[in-house]
Amino acid sequence: MELKVVKTDKELQDAYKVRSIVFVEEQGVPEELEIDDLEQEALHFVGYHNDEPVAASRMRLVDGYAKMERICVLKSQRGRGYGKDILLYMEDKAKEKGMKKSKLNAQIQAEKFYQSLGYETISGKFMDAGIPHVTMTKSILTVEAKM
Repeated sequence: MELKVVKTDKELQDAYKVRSIVFVEEQGVPEELEIDDLEQEALHFVGYHNDEPVAASRMRLVDGYAKMERICVLKSQRGRGYGKDILLYMEDKAKEKGMKKSKLNAQIQAEKFYQSLGYETISGKFMDAGIPHVTMTKSILTVEAKM
């Protein structure tokens, strides 16, 4: 998968397309909740396989955290490590921006996936767009920076 920080309108539309398929069509999230008023302040990411968009996400810098949001992979492309790839790519970009920790609101069914990548659950369950979530955080300091 080729990962990109969104720089063009086409790349942004590709990211929105993946997000719409996963969250709106597959999971039933209302479209007005999926594309929200925070899009302008976010850094967007898109992943391509054979020149087709297959993964997307966005990141915002909020309260000292790189807030990882809208992480998704098309159903037909899951199980290939693309979710891990896009999240680690986002963490690298967060480090480049001087961030030392990341945060995300994980759907309950993805909690173990995020735990496997070093995220720790810091909240109880809550509902977002009708789907149960938990808040998770991770230190994204580089090994050198921790010494």
